[in-house]
Amino acid sequence: MIAALMALLACQVAGELVARLLGLPIPGPVIGTILMFALLLARGKVPGALRDVARGLLTNLSLLFVPAGVGIVQHLDRIRGEWVGILAALVGSTVLTMLVAVFVFRLVSRLSGADREDA
Repeated sequence: MIAALMALLACQVAGELVARLLGLPIPGPVIGTILMFALLLARGKVPGALRDVARGLLTNLSLLFVPAGVGIVQHLDRIRGEWVGILAALVGSTVLTMLVAVFVFRLVSRLSGADREDA
């Protein structure tokens, strides 16, 4: 279990290092996740200990949102003053994400020939 936690943390630290050394605009944990994915692909399977640790973290994932909720409560006055902009950003980003997802799905469908099979 400790080795699996160390592997997760090592990938995150490596991602942070890469992001900072190269000045990338991508968060270190995202790069670390990609690194972990590449390592697991190279290995061919997920080790049992890593699977167990990941399941444990995912089971308790809701606890990680507590600090964010506390931060929101601490800034309620600011949110009250800027709720229109926050709402516009939320709605706009949601719509944009849905449009990009549809575009990518249709593009992949065309490239793979799946749209010709349905016709």
